[in-house]
Amino acid sequence: MKRKYNVYGIGNALVDIVTEVSDDFLEDNNVEKSLMTLVDEAKQNQLSEAINMENSSKQCGGSAANTIIGVSQFGGSSYYACRVASDAMGKFFLSDMLKNGVATNLKEETLPDGITGKCLVMTTPDAARTMNTFLGITSEFSEAELDESVIANAEYIYIEGYLVTSDAARDAMHKAIKLARKHDTKVALTFSDPSMVKFFLPQMQEVVSEGVDLLFCNIEEARLFAETDYMADAVAKLKGVAPEFIITKSEEGATIYHGDEVIEIAPNKVEAIDTNGAGDCFAGAYLYGITNGLTRQESGDLASAASAKVVTQFGPRLTKEQAQALLAGS
Repeated sequence: MKRKYNVYGIGNALVDIVTEVSDDFLEDNNVEKSLMTLVDEAKQNQLSEAINMENSSKQCGGSAANTIIGVSQFGGSSYYACRVASDAMGKFFLSDMLKNGVATNLKEETLPDGITGKCLVMTTPDAARTMNTFLGITSEFSEAELDESVIANAEYIYIEGYLVTSDAARDAMHKAIKLARKHDTKVALTFSDPSMVKFFLPQMQEVVSEGVDLLFCNIEEARLFAETDYMADAVAKLKGVAPEFIITKSEEGATIYHGDEVIEIAPNKVEAIDTNGAGDCFAGAYLYGITNGLTRQESGDLASAASAKVVTQFGPRLTKEQAQALLAGS
């Protein structure tokens, strides 16, 4: 039986505010470069006031949201479960999600009071992205946002690793996996950021132990999860927790481990100006491919091309037109 959705995503709902800063700005404001750091609203407002926000751009985001939108832009069917407030940013998030063809649990008339989360994405001249995130109401994401009937009607659930920071959200991760297993829906997980593995390793290990069919990570995350400096040991560790996993290697491409098969994905040489969203875009294109008739090699090649394209521009995702052009050329 064909399922209605290719991918059902759960994750944080944030409005991404993307702007350019200097390395000196990060140092002067005591911001740790190239990581995602959770901050309170006051700290985020302080940074926003110090930046020329007129040159910033705004999109609905969050790691998994970007991936789920990517699935839709390539022509797949997707659903996103999340939590926003009834403020202007929350309504913007819902509108942007629907505009991108993503079904969601959000309904404007039932949005709760509160403050929608925001992610200040600071891009430096070397294309590195540094994120300071105020979670707002998305920190209250819980099992209440899950819909078993939709999970049962999806080929994959896709879980954002950032959720491990909250007890309620972590409970929702476990519940989503249990519901997926109940309905033979496959489970995909992304580690999301090295800081999530570094500072929440026991929690991440607990989630992974529930059973993951497809895992996305980069080299640093793989090593941190395996608690090793050696890639061979990291690969061996990951083989013990997921039958399929992908290690992205930035400008060196990616490697797909699928059972006993190892598939090398060539990089696409480009001049990067903003690496924000590269991993999210890779995952979205790959998930689209494997749920829409492409081989894993073809899916990986499409994902590599998509992530290479997104780093040549500001913002964490492609337009639908760009996604369709890449698909036509694949």
